[in-house]
Amino acid sequence: MNHKIYFIILVVLFLTPSGTGNAQQPGTEEILGNLFSRILDTRDDAERIRLNDSITLIIESYVASDMIFSHRFENLRYLGQILSPDSRIKLVTWNLILTDGTNRYFCYLIRKGDQKLENKIYKLTGINMDEAPRTDITYSQDDWYGALYYSIQPFRMEREIYYAVLGLDYGSLLLSRKIIDVISFTDKGEIIFGKNCFIREDLTKHRVVLEYSADGIVTLRFNNKKTIIFDHLVPVSSGQQNNPESYGAEFSFDAYVLKKGLWRFVRNIDVKFKQ
Repeated sequence: MNHKIYFIILVVLFLTPSGTGNAQQPGTEEILGNLFSRILDTRDDAERIRLNDSITLIIESYVASDMIFSHRFENLRYLGQILSPDSRIKLVTWNLILTDGTNRYFCYLIRKGDQKLENKIYKLTGINMDEAPRTDITYSQDDWYGALYYSIQPFRMEREIYYAVLGLDYGSLLLSRKIIDVISFTDKGEIIFGKNCFIREDLTKHRVVLEYSADGIVTLRFNNKKTIIFDHLVPVSSGQQNNPESYGAEFSFDAYVLKKGLWRFVRNIDVKFKQ
C-alpha cells in the first residue's frame, strides 16, 4: 500500500464520527499492534522509521481526542499508558530501537485543562546516551533525556503539586537505567523535569538514577503513595565498584520516603509485598 494513502486512512479513523467514541477503537488498536509487530520483524532501519512515523501519526490524533483521559488501549504491549491518580496527567510512551543499538524515545504528556480549557499536550523525543541523565540540573521539553515512564504519583511540596515518575532507560546493550524523577510546570505552562528534593545523607539531588547490568532485573516501584522502593545494587564481582555495567540486585531493598515534601533515603527498608 502506498505510504501516503496509508497515512490518510489512519487520519480518517480518528476523524470519522462515532456515536459512542468506542466503535473505532478495536480497529485502531489492531493497526497499532500491527505496526509495532512489523517494526520488530524488519531489519531495515528506514522501514522501521517509516512504520514509527505511522504510529506517531495515530498517537498524535489519539492524545488530542476527547477520550484521552477516559480510554486505554488494553492489548498493546509496546505502548506505555499511565494516568496519574488525580486524573490530571497522562503519559503515553514508546521506544524505537535501530539496528545499531540506538534507542529513540517518544512521549506525549497530556495535562488536563482546568474547567472548560483545552488539554495541554507536550511532545517529547529523546535518545539513549552513554552518560546518565545528570542529577544536579533540571531538564525541559527541548532537552528531555528520554525514558519509558511506567508509574506516576502526585505529591505536595511548598503548597504546590508535583508528580513523581518512575522510568526505564536502555542506556546501551550492556547497561540499563531506572530513573526517579519529578514533573512540574511553570506559571506559563512549560514542563520541568527534576526537583531538588531527593535527599541521601548530606546530598540533595534533582532525580535518582540507578545504573545496572542490562542482563539484570531491578525493582523500582511505589510501595505506597509516600514510599518508593528499589533493589539495593551491588557489583556482582569484586573490583568492579566503578563499573555500573557489573551491578545487580542484592536481596534487600532501599527506599525514598516522602516527609514534608522531600524524598529521604532509607537503607534496608522492611518491605511487605502485597499478595
